[in-house]
Amino acid sequence: MKHTVYLSMGSNMGDRMYYLNRALSALTETGQVILMKQSAFYETSPVGGVVQDDFINLAAKISTDLSADALLDLIHQVEQKLNRVRLIHWGPRTIDIDILFFDEEQRKDDKLTIPHAEVFNRLFVLVPLLDVVDADFYALKQLQNAQQKLQDSEQALVKIEN
Repeated sequence: MKHTVYLSMGSNMGDRMYYLNRALSALTETGQVILMKQSAFYETSPVGGVVQDDFINLAAKISTDLSADALLDLIHQVEQKLNRVRLIHWGPRTIDIDILFFDEEQRKDDKLTIPHAEVFNRLFVLVPLLDVVDADFYALKQLQNAQQKLQDSEQALVKIEN
C-alpha cells in the first residue's frame, strides 16, 4: 500500500545544501521512497536556545510502501550515513529529517509521534510544508492558521533562490 508522507529536513553544518540534496537522493536511491514534490530552500535562524549557525530547511512530499516505523529506521540510516551526531538536544547537525505527517495517521509512542509534535509551532516547518501540500490536504486549514499566528514571531525565514 502506498503511503503519502510529508518530511521536514534541515542542515546547519558544513555544506548545508549538499547534505539536504544528498539526504533526498539517499532516500530515493533505496527504491522504497519516491519524491513527489520538494519545497524551496529556506534559510532560518535556529530555535531552542543553542548558539549555532543558521539552518537551511525544506519540506518534501514522498510516497512509500514502508510502514512509519520502517521509514523512520531508513531515515535514521540516512542521517547516520551523512554524519548526524546527536550530542546536544536541538544542537547543530549535518542533517535532520523528521516525519511530519504519514497519511492521516495519528500516533504517539516512545518511537514516533504523528503528526510531528512541533509541526504547528514552527515557521521553518510550516512555510516549506505549505509549498508541497495539495489543496485538499486534510490539515491544510490548521497549517494555514498556525502559520498566520507565527508570522509575527522573531524567527528569521528567508527563501533561497536556487
